[in-house]
Amino acid sequence: MASLLQQLGLYLFFFVSLSLVSSDSHHHPLDSLTSNEFQQVQAIVKGSNPGSSHNITFQYVGLDEPEKPTLLSWLSNPNSTTPPPPRRAFVITRLHGQTHEIIVDLSSQSVISDKVYTGHGYPLLTIEEQVAASELPLTYPPFLASIKRRKLKLSDVVCSTFSVGWFGEEKSRRILKILCFYTDGTVNLYMRPIEGVSIVVDLDEMKIIEYHDRSTVPVPVPEAEGTEYRLSKQKPPFGPHLHGVSAMQPDGPGFKINGHNIRWANWDFHVSFDARAGLIISLASIYDLEKHKFRRVLYKGYLSELFVPYMDPTEEWYYKTFFDLGEFGFGLCTVPLQPSADCPSNAVFMDGYYAGQDGKPVKVSNAFCIFEQEAGRIMWRHTELAILGENIREVRPEVSLVVRMVATVGNYDYVLDWEFKPSGSIKVGVGLTGILEVKGVSYTHTSQIKEDVYGTLLAHNTIGVNHDHFLTYHLDLDVDGYANSFVKANLETKRVKDNISPRKSYWTVVSETAKTESDAKVQLRSKPVELIVVNPNKKTKLGNYIGYRLIPGSLSSPLLSDDDYPQIRGAFTKYDVWVTPYNKSEKWAGGLYMDQSRGDDTLAIWSQRNREIENKDIVLWYTMGFHHVPCQEDFPVMPILSGGFELRPTNFFDRNPVLKTKPPTHEKWSNCTTKS
Repeated sequence: MASLLQQLGLYLFFFVSLSLVSSDSHHHPLDSLTSNEFQQVQAIVKGSNPGSSHNITFQYVGLDEPEKPTLLSWLSNPNSTTPPPPRRAFVITRLHGQTHEIIVDLSSQSVISDKVYTGHGYPLLTIEEQVAASELPLTYPPFLASIKRRKLKLSDVVCSTFSVGWFGEEKSRRILKILCFYTDGTVNLYMRPIEGVSIVVDLDEMKIIEYHDRSTVPVPVPEAEGTEYRLSKQKPPFGPHLHGVSAMQPDGPGFKINGHNIRWANWDFHVSFDARAGLIISLASIYDLEKHKFRRVLYKGYLSELFVPYMDPTEEWYYKTFFDLGEFGFGLCTVPLQPSADCPSNAVFMDGYYAGQDGKPVKVSNAFCIFEQEAGRIMWRHTELAILGENIREVRPEVSLVVRMVATVGNYDYVLDWEFKPSGSIKVGVGLTGILEVKGVSYTHTSQIKEDVYGTLLAHNTIGVNHDHFLTYHLDLDVDGYANSFVKANLETKRVKDNISPRKSYWTVVSETAKTESDAKVQLRSKPVELIVVNPNKKTKLGNYIGYRLIPGSLSSPLLSDDDYPQIRGAFTKYDVWVTPYNKSEKWAGGLYMDQSRGDDTLAIWSQRNREIENKDIVLWYTMGFHHVPCQEDFPVMPILSGGFELRPTNFFDRNPVLKTKPPTHEKWSNCTTKS
């Protein structure tokens, strides 16, 4: 039986991979740049700087998407012979110590704009420059002396790069800090930090400009024993035996992929890949069975920034306040997904591309996976017991479609899901796993600790440092049209008056429509509220405004003071929800230039203009957070910590949109038996 299932699984995987993805010779205006287009961009940019082409580094290359009104106008006439908007690329380069913003028109094969950026902050770090910087200590004599003094083997030393943040400096240069780790006896390098040594590298000159070894008596490197996470290195006894579960689809896959467009059940949407954001979902529309048409829900959604501040203020740790998308890039950190492990056996995979430091395309195989899942969940059900003599039970199992990516940013692995449900809901899932960032100490038992160590003792000589994760999503909702409003439906307690009831109180809904950006800022812990994006120009048959509401997930607000430098840069996390009018340039919650930024180009700054947002094309920004106090179960590799949020239809349909949905077919295998 197992052999048959394995053969069927392999056949289905081969069939799905080959037959579902069809190509279209014409680019959709929101398609990611292709490998050929990256090559064209490289040639065009270098050709515009013939004398300096060998000195140019490409820090970011991405689609310069059309203006939204232009794209919507083109989409509104699908049968028109009007050509799509021109394909353009937005390029950030470094040349002669300056940052250039370049617009490349791919149709005319020309540079149409080249501006030098003179503000604060620096662009995305490239993988190549980080690798080059991390190798410098291995031939640096003072570092070699430090390693020798600690009686470590240089061949087992691995170094990694860390952004330095900003702490009030008037002037800055493009630098990284380098920390090193010891891999003797394990590949879990992050669990074996070499404490006391700090190295600063100038990226433009690619040389070490500062070196400190502060340990007069070196702190012990944490032990290798017990840190291995590879299955091949584990020894008995092993954990609980898990039986495999095969994902079989007797009716065949329920979705089709045409280029970057995905059609499944009653959903239609577009996916793309970006070096900074990773996965981007666009043009999500749902088919209304009663209105006989697709209706727009989401113009564009993606993770805009991920703020990870550590809570250790000491010299070796205070600067560890990372902005993972703006400094390191989620697309650059996207890892190939492993079939039947990262994604189930019925998944289809799509590749992604980004530009390397030299401008050449770099392929990320299996960057996304798309799969249907059932997993025993219920879409809706009811058993009626009040009617005597009748056996009434109706159950609809839920099948949903998931688009997944994984980004590994140094020690952490982030699993990002977009899940589409036939009921109209979009669930965004976040999973945190990987390796904790730890500090080497002299302690081997909690009884020895007499001071604040800013974390938890996880193993001998190992402190897992307290930290946060704040994920800010850009959600450009177009609820049945682009003109929307943001409504706060406050749940307020009312006293029963005039003795009309034995009850003393109840709660009711008091709604307020935000007129400006300041009206829309929400801290969800302050009072109970339902947050709804409505179309004020359209109502249901019963007169309710059509809408979608945000159902928040993990609520963790920043605990840093407003005047702390990391929080100045991450001020966009102060409120759980912001609403801004659509602006093509306002894509990144922390600003375009995040490395060593000063907080002067963030979502919090944009919103100070207090623009009108009622009955406008608006963008909802939602931040979900995790306060992470490490525990021993997180050692040596962390079981996944999950969170998420939901966008759910609210009077969008006239009734339950899945009332008439038939349950999926369940195949009965003739040679399998069921125990009674």
